[in-house]
Amino acid sequence: MKRASTLALLMALAACGGGRPPAKVLTVFAASSLTDAMQGVASGFERDHPGTRVALSFAGSQVLRVQIEQGAPADVYASADPQHLQALAEAGLVVEPTVFAHNALVLVVPETNPAGIESFEQLPRAERVVLGAPEAPVGAYTRVLLERAADELGASFTRSVLDHVVSEESNVRLVLAKVELGEADAAIVYRTDAAAGRRVRWIPLPAALAQRLDYGAGVVRESSHADLASVFVRYLRSPEASALLLDLGFEVD
Repeated sequence: MKRASTLALLMALAACGGGRPPAKVLTVFAASSLTDAMQGVASGFERDHPGTRVALSFAGSQVLRVQIEQGAPADVYASADPQHLQALAEAGLVVEPTVFAHNALVLVVPETNPAGIESFEQLPRAERVVLGAPEAPVGAYTRVLLERAADELGASFTRSVLDHVVSEESNVRLVLAKVELGEADAAIVYRTDAAAGRRVRWIPLPAALAQRLDYGAGVVRESSHADLASVFVRYLRSPEASALLLDLGFEVD
């Protein structure tokens, strides 16, 4: 009887994974525009580092920055705007900041293209324009774009676009969703999000207005797994991660 009880206990422990050390959970705060990329990177990192699980949290870079400033538990911060990363580094909240990818803005319209927009110069035709909020990286970049467009295409161009803004969203995925749902005639988003969009068309910007947008990452100083977080940040520049980023439309050095 005693032997049977012992055997039953061993079988129960085996079924529960008894004796196997719990996985290290690496929490990564990442910009919404990195959703697809980070999911792929996380899978590759877990495969190369058995016993590690990467927990991903996505939001606007500015939202994640505030959360880290307020003490939210995270190990890695990946931002679509290096200014947010630099601000955290200067405050001593993030270390080892590094740029790992680049992106660009594009104009996106619904597949049906009700405003008949075929080029960026025709953006004033849109009756319903959606932009990122000014504090969101995509919104900040868009306003720089519109300031430059005023110089290149005239102040009336930018005024007309801004006069037809019907919504400002906190991250690029929400901006894109408005176009996908037919609630906007046009929007400015990242090239990588436009490429992954559904029922949309995207239009490149004129070369004179194009911006090269940097994506950076760093280790959160209060990380519970600082060494592993450092390895993850370096992994973002590895050949495996770079190949994935390229496939999704990012640029890498």
